Amino acid sequence: MSATYFPEVTKPIAYEGPKSKNPLAFKWYNPTQIVRGKTMAEHFRFAIAYWHTFKAGGADMFGPPAWVRAWNAGTPLEAANKALAANFEFIQKLGLSYYCWHDRDIAPEGATPAESTQNLHAIVKEAAKYQADTGVKLLWGTANLFGNPRFTHGAGTNPDLQVFAWAAAQIKDALDATLALDGENYVFWGGREGYETLLNTRYKQETDQLARLLHLAVDYKKKIGFKGQFLIEPKPHEPTKHQYDFDAATVIGFLHTHGLADHFKLNIEANHATLAGHTFEHELTVASADGKLGSIDANAGDVLLGWDTDQFPVDIYSTTKAMLVVLAQNGLGSGGFNFDAKCRRGSLETLDLFYAHIGGIDAFARGLLVADKLLADRALEDFVSKRYASWDTPFGQDVLTGKVDLETVAALASQKGEPVPQSGRQELLEIIVNDYLLGV
Repeated sequence: MSATYFPEVTKPIAYEGPKSKNPLAFKWYNPTQIVRGKTMAEHFRFAIAYWHTFKAGGADMFGPPAWVRAWNAGTPLEAANKALAANFEFIQKLGLSYYCWHDRDIAPEGATPAESTQNLHAIVKEAAKYQADTGVKLLWGTANLFGNPRFTHGAGTNPDLQVFAWAAAQIKDALDATLALDGENYVFWGGREGYETLLNTRYKQETDQLARLLHLAVDYKKKIGFKGQFLIEPKPHEPTKHQYDFDAATVIGFLHTHGLADHFKLNIEANHATLAGHTFEHELTVASADGKLGSIDANAGDVLLGWDTDQFPVDIYSTTKAMLVVLAQNGLGSGGFNFDAKCRRGSLETLDLFYAHIGGIDAFARGLLVADKLLADRALEDFVSKRYASWDTPFGQDVLTGKVDLETVAALASQKGEPVPQSGRQELLEIIVNDYLLGV
């Protein structure tokens, strides 16, 4: 492996165990370690987010890009090819196997749709060569339907049919590219699919438009023979006040309402969960309960900032709770854990990219091990089973399955008398989780 863009890392990051003091080593992530019948690598299918890792420049709302990246030099196509090389070098040195992209991350937009398509085809051709040479795979692709000013008022939900058509054309090209690179999923991310004021908005029409665009994509998926999973990523707000894909429950309701439930699962992002006023594990649980948890954007937000900071996940308490949900549904299928996260503006060296990803990977690996032990010991499950024991009786199951009427259920109140409240034991359960995290 030649050291081109990351000469400071001369060999792939290796597992050295919890006692290692080497910052360029994994303490908890051992890709070949078997947990519940699968290797850690199979559990996670960690992916690199092309946009944050190779196209971000450290810009924020108060300042321009602050990072100098060697691969961003030259003409737009030259820079695209250099970033592609950097991507595969980085993934190999990190010891991972997947990456994700938006179409405009990997290939520059042209002056016309035809030129944009041509640029994308050229880069996809090169990416296919890198994938063949390295064994790195595409976890998912998606289209950037939010960055260009034409999408100021949304893409699929735009009041202008011409903008809707441009969005459709871009999705078509991105799907073609994902298929060409054997992508295992395709994500729909409604960056600007929302509104600022109802004074200028046809709410129902816009949601119908979004559903129509997704139906068109489903039809095209079948036409081209794409076998990957379609995913929708909930997003609560920012930049618009009201997003049509606010949270997992909203998206699930939307899918069922518009006859799309059989075609989509959800890609849950931790930072979007907290911006929606939920915990990460809440969103995972809601999606999983409906059989719709398909993939995860692994990141974190800053609770003191009300915007999408996309930080790397290092909270093991959070990753443990997340892995309890993932393990309970026996994994993510064709999905994985994409690090939709970026270094802080002040972490400006390429070496910081390694530290950040290593930290996030280890946090989830440690969470997996703790969650596995909690489940194996039934440390929480026995209490939960006891708490819901009355529903596990034959009568309780008859109530749930609709085999008894209201009068019959009401009669139970008189038969059993006043119920005795039982403690939920929240504090005890939190102590138990802490004990497992600390290895007590």
